[in-house]
Amino acid sequence: MDNLIRISASEAARRIANGNLTSVRYTEALLFRIAEREPVVGAWIHHDPDAALAQARAADRRSPAGPLHGVPVGLKDIIDTADMPTGYGSPIYAGHQPGHDAPSVAQLRAAGAVILGKTVTAEFATYHPGKTANPHNPAHTPGGSSSGSAAAVADFHTPLSLGTQTAGSIIRPASFNGILGYKPTFDDFDYGGLHALAPSLDTLGVFARDFEDLSLSRQVLARRSVRAVTAPAALVPRIGVCRTPMWPKGDADMQLAYERTVERLASAGAELVEIELPADFESLIDAQTLIFMAEGAHHLDREWREQGALLSPELRELLERGRACGEAAITEAQALAIRCRAQLADLMRSVDVLLVPSSIGEAPAGLHATGDPLFSRIWTYLHVPCLTYPVGLGDHRLPLGVQVVGRHGDDDRLIEIAWWMAERSAEWTFVD
Repeated sequence: MDNLIRISASEAARRIANGNLTSVRYTEALLFRIAEREPVVGAWIHHDPDAALAQARAADRRSPAGPLHGVPVGLKDIIDTADMPTGYGSPIYAGHQPGHDAPSVAQLRAAGAVILGKTVTAEFATYHPGKTANPHNPAHTPGGSSSGSAAAVADFHTPLSLGTQTAGSIIRPASFNGILGYKPTFDDFDYGGLHALAPSLDTLGVFARDFEDLSLSRQVLARRSVRAVTAPAALVPRIGVCRTPMWPKGDADMQLAYERTVERLASAGAELVEIELPADFESLIDAQTLIFMAEGAHHLDREWREQGALLSPELRELLERGRACGEAAITEAQALAIRCRAQLADLMRSVDVLLVPSSIGEAPAGLHATGDPLFSRIWTYLHVPCLTYPVGLGDHRLPLGVQVVGRHGDDDRLIEIAWWMAERSAEWTFVD
């Protein structure tokens, strides 16, 4: 049973398709793990074992058709589901039942997936955290806002889960939990049926423990036809070593893990190129934060006006700042992003990917906050695909990750190259 919960979604799908595993048996194993660990981790806001098993039994009665046939998947609780409540991490929507599945959920169901349940999100995918703890040490945050989705994959509740990123809500929790986190090129996955926060930033993404699963998720969720990535890049990549202007704000653990990764990749024969970002990039953090606040204030305006007392103090403060953003500042921030996207495209003609930090350091102690998204903000704003993988432990024996940034729209190549890099520099530390 313990070994079964550790297999990838891709391997589970293969075993189910060839008759060596049933969806019911696999789902039962994961449900047993959830029952055992949920009191500690608190990854789920809604899961119904009977409903999950009913889906699994139905999958076992059908011939495998889709690439995720019979495989359980978790969903961040800002993703609408017709058969489960969707609360968006807020008491305003306690018990809220959407009338339709989000397009991404419909795609998962069409691919044969078993929807295992809804994972905990911070309030409206912002900063006020839910109940989830880091499975490596429950006294520390799992990150956010996709807290439950990251913790559920790290703790072997599910092999695959969906999250979202508007600042750093996929990359940071994946790094904190020692797993893979993938934010695709902006708008590559359909964001319909999710509560919008900042539509020029909001991106649907994936948590997994296996690179092939990231490619599998793209085959199911991408708006366009994509190729299957089933192995690491065959050719040695050209990697841009990009510490970014935020480097001094990273702690010693992160800096050491990053430099150790660079050394390992150099020893493996990678062609490394030191990259300095153009001067304009130093203003991108403030610009992204402004857009995040201004669009958030607009898209949560009804909640602010009608039920503001039920918003957390943190979110009320963010929305107040967003409502004060002037049109001239918004226009300037948007123009900066356009310039920097063009500059980044030029810069990346000389490299296949950039290697950058994923987070300031390990997951901070306490469950009152989810950590700083500093090292993800600019890549989210630039709409490029990003992926994080684990490269070691910090002083508190918690995971640290590095982030690989790809060219706009070149997600399949990003996965291949990051897979190559991880085989030569990753340090996996799984929960017992």
